[in-house]
Amino acid sequence: MGRDGLGTAGLGSSGMGPAGLPPSSTAMLWVWLLLGSSWGPGPPGVGAVPRPTATYVLDDGGGLGRQFDGIGAVSGGGATSRLLVNYQEPYRSQILDYLFKPNFGASLHILKVEIGGDGQSTDGTEPSHMHYENDENYFRGYEWWLMKEAKKRNPQIKLIGLPWTFPAWIGKGENWPYDYPHVTAYYIISWILGAKQYHDLDIDYIGIWNERAFNSKYIKVLRQSLDRLGLRNIGIIAADGDWNISKEMVVDPYLNDAVQVVGAHYPGTKTVPNALLTQKKLWSSEDYSTFNDEVGAGCWARILNQNYVNGNMTSTIAWNLVASYYEDLPFGRCGLMTAQEPWSGHYKVEAPIWITAHTTQFTQPGWSYLQVDGHLEGGGSFVALTDGLGNLTIIIETMTHNHSQCIRPPLPHFNVSPQRATFYLRGSFYLVKTLQVWYSRLDFESANSILFKQLHPLDVWRGSFSIDLDVDEVYTLTTLKTGQKCSCPEPPPPQPFPSNYKDDFNIRNPPFSEAPNFADQTGVFEYFINGSDPGDHVFTLRQVVVQRPITWVSDADQTISIIGNFRWVNLTVTCDIYIEKQDDGGVFIAGRVDNGGIYVRRTKGVFFWVYADGTYRVTGDLAGEEVLMKGLSGVRASAWHTLTLNIQGASASGLLNGYPLWENVTISKPSNGWAAIGTRSFEFAQFDNFHVEAS
Repeated sequence: MGRDGLGTAGLGSSGMGPAGLPPSSTAMLWVWLLLGSSWGPGPPGVGAVPRPTATYVLDDGGGLGRQFDGIGAVSGGGATSRLLVNYQEPYRSQILDYLFKPNFGASLHILKVEIGGDGQSTDGTEPSHMHYENDENYFRGYEWWLMKEAKKRNPQIKLIGLPWTFPAWIGKGENWPYDYPHVTAYYIISWILGAKQYHDLDIDYIGIWNERAFNSKYIKVLRQSLDRLGLRNIGIIAADGDWNISKEMVVDPYLNDAVQVVGAHYPGTKTVPNALLTQKKLWSSEDYSTFNDEVGAGCWARILNQNYVNGNMTSTIAWNLVASYYEDLPFGRCGLMTAQEPWSGHYKVEAPIWITAHTTQFTQPGWSYLQVDGHLEGGGSFVALTDGLGNLTIIIETMTHNHSQCIRPPLPHFNVSPQRATFYLRGSFYLVKTLQVWYSRLDFESANSILFKQLHPLDVWRGSFSIDLDVDEVYTLTTLKTGQKCSCPEPPPPQPFPSNYKDDFNIRNPPFSEAPNFADQTGVFEYFINGSDPGDHVFTLRQVVVQRPITWVSDADQTISIIGNFRWVNLTVTCDIYIEKQDDGGVFIAGRVDNGGIYVRRTKGVFFWVYADGTYRVTGDLAGEEVLMKGLSGVRASAWHTLTLNIQGASASGLLNGYPLWENVTISKPSNGWAAIGTRSFEFAQFDNFHVEAS
């Protein structure tokens, strides 16, 4: 039966012919082998093409390889799970099950989250637990919630925290977190202690500063501080960039002792000699970052194996966990699955989820790799792992070059061709009689991929078996019988963002600190109870970051939060605004906003500004450099006003408190984009009764 059927397609055992051939038919078997017939589609011996054959030995008799530390994914870096929290049940729980529930979907072993620092960290900002030095709040954002949901499904999942940005007070005026290492260590350890005190979460590993310079003194201070507080079990991962920290570790024993894991990002499956000399765990602590179609799945399949085969890396962590942010932000759909429509409930379980399952459902952290070369002679790779108790899992991938290119680094050319692999099981595996078989084939022609399909078990004859491998396939062969592929109900169909959307922010005990669907791109916008206003504006949305944070990228000089449908052309945005900063404070509402994320400084659109000095402006950009109209408004700080921006075709107009303030401003570009709110600088300001209507 061919691979699309339910038989043992592609599989044979070295002492048996096709499924159902009696073991006594030895002579027939040898004729069959000599003819070069394969286990591919079609009856044996009919039109079969001889395949090159190679043999591989799996033996634990001489000891084992490195300990496996698990497969994981990143939430954050940043705001990649922003829309997930807004999903209604049962869809939100279904998404979480696909990610974290053991023997269900991706069954992840590791969850790595951003320690929010109020700055832009790729697709948005994540709020800090300490906006200011005397401020602590361990309920901001959604990473606490996500870690608890992961732990609820898998109590054994490992948790990692890593900062991308830091609040301004850490640097005391400098855009640098290392000048006062004890202050930075205090800030990070506060997050760790808050996770335990308020959420009963035990953090397993902590990072330094994502993809930025490391500082040896700070790492040692952090290690000493953790140890003094009895947190010796928390490992430090360094430096979440390249391998360069290993140069210092091999000559600085105190630094080497402080670091438990050498973590590199996008290593291209290669390590460096100094990293090996540290004798530490080596991880690809961020990888993948690729559009989650079949090529993305091919990338993920290849590096999950080859990070160990080529680079001795015992953990691979994908950026990102779930593409739950507006797709037109940078790196849209670069998650293991996609959940970017909480308003409709639609989500999509993408191919990388099932590629992940090939490893995660049949291994656990604490298993060990076998000492094998891992390269297939016809191209591709395999890894073999054991729990030391007799269980064996083999994962094979035959991804071709053009079908497995990750977003970075560039992939040198290589060839993969159909082949036969014969495996000899030795040592404690010699007595294995049967292996369960799970199979995926990525189809780049007709999009009819086969994903994580269970085939008939494979009989092992006298410690050996053979398997025919085509290109762009993944096999898991395992003694474990616990694998499952969920057959859940289909989610609702996709729908665009509602064309008529309102939020009055009137919620006394919000489940999250941020209003649904608003995606902060500079600054942080939080629910606020306005104790000084007993009237219509008790519950508002407030921008709360008043100093430029220690940045990871070039944050804007203005704050901005986007919302809606990037395809919107004609729209009317109305919002009540309250300027808190006297004299030079200011706020805006906007439409056709065309950028965000790491590109937020270059954002264009139609921006309607009012300032505390009684003036207004209309600009074509967030930076305020392209002035389309300006004049007097009479607006002052410490008073509520209603702004309305109307964009129709090539013309825009604005109202203040229901009366026309400006009109007939010609708009040439951009032609479409989100709605947005924001402030002139890092300043307190409030927003209420937001309403957008698009056509």
